[in-house]
Amino acid sequence: MGKPVIVGVDSSQASRDALDWAAREASLRGEPLSVRHIWGEETVRSPDGRESPPSRQAGEALLDEVLSQALRRYPDLEVSIELSDGRLRDAMTEAAHSADLLVLGARGSGGFPGLLVGSTSLSVAARAACPVVVVRPADAGPATGGVVAGVHGDRGDDEVLGFAFEFAQRRGLPLLAVHAWSYPLITMPGHANPPVFEESHIAAERARLVAEVLAGWRERFPEVDVTGTAVRAQPAGELVTRSHERQLVVVGRRGEPHGPLGRLGSTSQATVLHAACPVAVVPT
Repeated sequence: MGKPVIVGVDSSQASRDALDWAAREASLRGEPLSVRHIWGEETVRSPDGRESPPSRQAGEALLDEVLSQALRRYPDLEVSIELSDGRLRDAMTEAAHSADLLVLGARGSGGFPGLLVGSTSLSVAARAACPVVVVRPADAGPATGGVVAGVHGDRGDDEVLGFAFEFAQRRGLPLLAVHAWSYPLITMPGHANPPVFEESHIAAERARLVAEVLAGWRERFPEVDVTGTAVRAQPAGELVTRSHERQLVVVGRRGEPHGPLGRLGSTSQATVLHAACPVAVVPT
């Protein structure tokens, strides 16, 4: 049996959604599920509005509850629980070294509509050694579509497509590989020069690129119904738009994050922040 699927939980509904998603994924993978709760950072609100640090006993009770929740739905699943204190983003980033997959709930703050992902989820997704799935609440009920993966075209696609094809195969879902490109224009101060290339030529070239990227994967996963498309659009906007009809969006994480919080690239961060379905961020 491989490394576990690790899910972080707290007392929020977002983490319960993440737990359900992670338990199903672990069951389909045939891997154990490890449920982690970091109790040092969360606060408890009393009826009079005051907040206080939670007790260790409260954390133990929470883990007992979520353990029962997971086993009710997946009685044959191997589930372990772990309670520790510390800094949540650091503990979950460290946990990723011993995981096949890390799953987090999309719980944010600040009151901005559509920005429901907290800084902890973004930080862990930027730094984790394994793929991270950020689970958004299913406001309109369970999605019925397939998987969409963002394809770069020249680097980092193997990890992204490997994750996407395997996920689609396990769940019997179709896969759409999307490559978004921008039309090159040469501009000068006060002027816009004519396009250097014909748009139709660029579109045909990009379509061939996607077909070449997918060729080997079609042979490895003949049972997956895969479609490739190249569109003139901004990558994040295209993936977010298509997320409304999908069960999972898969994006690559390129480069090395810097700073104490870590940082995702512009496309992966915008997709995590705004997508309407769970997003998998895959290190490349």
